Amino acid sequence: MTNSSLRLYQQAIKVQTTGKSLCQITPQVQAIVTESGIQAGLCTLFIRHTSASLLIQENDAKPDVEAFFAQLVPETGKYLLAGEGLDDMPAHIRSALTHTSEQIPVAQGILQLGRLQDIFIWEHRQSGYTREVLINILGY
Repeated sequence: MTNSSLRLYQQAIKVQTTGKSLCQITPQVQAIVTESGIQAGLCTLFIRHTSASLLIQENDAKPDVEAFFAQLVPETGKYLLAGEGLDDMPAHIRSALTHTSEQIPVAQGILQLGRLQDIFIWEHRQSGYTREVLINILGY
């Protein structure tokens, strides 16, 4: 490691989702890592919502992952909270079972994702929403 000082770079992105599905954000996150100038460190992502989550997954696995969660947490369940529609409580449960944050190492200014890994916002509601993801890059 060099004698450079530890730096923190912060930025938020807003992403319009199209309803219940996985929305890839890897290129936007990598662009912010590049813009930060940080060559070695850790990129932390945090989604500011309770009915959407973050997921690192293979793009080809999307249909099976979505089908599994549709069976695991059906929208036809008997939920006490239905204030924002039938998909509201299932969306909160899906979010609780997944992640609202992810951490990815950065080396040589590049996210160190596996060959088939991508970063997704997982929209759990039927309608699309504007989702905000906070991105912190800490490093040298």
